[in-house]
Amino acid sequence: MAAPVDEALQAPADFSLVLGGPLFQILRRVNLTDDALALLQRRILAISLFAWLPLLALSAVDGQMLGGDAAVPFLMDISVHVRFLVALPLLIAAELVVHRRMRPLVNQFLDEDLIPEGARTRFGAAVASALRLRNSVAAEVVMIAFVYLVGVLVVWRHYVSLGTTTWYATPCPGGSNLSPAGLWYGFVSLPVFQFLMVRWFFRLFIWTHFLWQVSRIELKLVPTHPDRAGGLGFLSNAVYAFIPLTAGFGAVLAGPFADRIFHAGARLPDFEIQIAAAVVLLVLLSVGPLLVFAPRIAQAKRTGILEYGALAQRYVRDFGVKWLRAGAPGDEPLLGSVDIQSLADMGSGYQVVRTMRMAPVALQDILLVALAAVAPMAPLLLTVMPLDQLLREVFGLLL
Repeated sequence: MAAPVDEALQAPADFSLVLGGPLFQILRRVNLTDDALALLQRRILAISLFAWLPLLALSAVDGQMLGGDAAVPFLMDISVHVRFLVALPLLIAAELVVHRRMRPLVNQFLDEDLIPEGARTRFGAAVASALRLRNSVAAEVVMIAFVYLVGVLVVWRHYVSLGTTTWYATPCPGGSNLSPAGLWYGFVSLPVFQFLMVRWFFRLFIWTHFLWQVSRIELKLVPTHPDRAGGLGFLSNAVYAFIPLTAGFGAVLAGPFADRIFHAGARLPDFEIQIAAAVVLLVLLSVGPLLVFAPRIAQAKRTGILEYGALAQRYVRDFGVKWLRAGAPGDEPLLGSVDIQSLADMGSGYQVVRTMRMAPVALQDILLVALAAVAPMAPLLLTVMPLDQLLREVFGLLL
């Protein structure tokens, strides 16, 4: 245990949520990535086309690409195109964004001297634990089993697939008969996509677990830090790192809504509750891990109010004695006195402590995540409102 911990302490900048695991090693061997997650365009093209192009070819051979006897031919299935041509590239691109933006964050705990000297070993153990989980072969095997046993056989068959004749399946009394394109879709394309999604959920778990372990350390928070989070404000960069991932998840949800609107007679207002719940969930996925620091920040705020309140009390009492009760020397002018500026600085510092946030994330960060989550669903507004009217409403709100 000591060696991995020492390595984690010596090179915390090497921390990454995505540079590891069996799939990453496979992609390296087939020259679809390197140690810096380069070759992004090649990786997106290869994986997306592997999932989508056979569906196009097989549905064309089966006569279900645009016509045929299916109520929903392949080219008219909006969710499948959104899933593999929009959401899948976003999930892959999010790896590079998260890798580049989050690597410095772990090192920041040390650079900002937030970790006490006696707790450096615990911090290194938290980093080493996160890297072990990220590289776990067993975890990815379990994820693959989960995708086939739950994602395909339960979620897709019973909750996602349309209950009508489509390019991939024909309903029958015992369930549905899959077409050749449907077999590839159900047992290759969809599992690939769901595995990438589930792996992202696992990475979010690793990130949350790492932050939770760090939050158990007696961090050296500074209540008067201008970020109003005791010095943890740099962690809000993690929220921005997850923006492409949030947009990808939003696109995943928008596809089935679109299919039901265009092919099942549903209307966008029918999904108001689902959309609201989805936005809240996606915001929590990005912002929620940072909430583990709420108890530490609250403790720092309480301590800061007591300590800086006592300091301010002594200062204003001495200030009153000096300037209000004739305690100042007769030759010391009030105008330009540093005592006045110090009194103002004391008030500003105390106000910073009083207004500390309970999490290292601001309201504008949360709103940005919510916007990223709902943005893929915005085109569905055109199903209930013409474009010109929609633009007038938007510009009316802005201007």
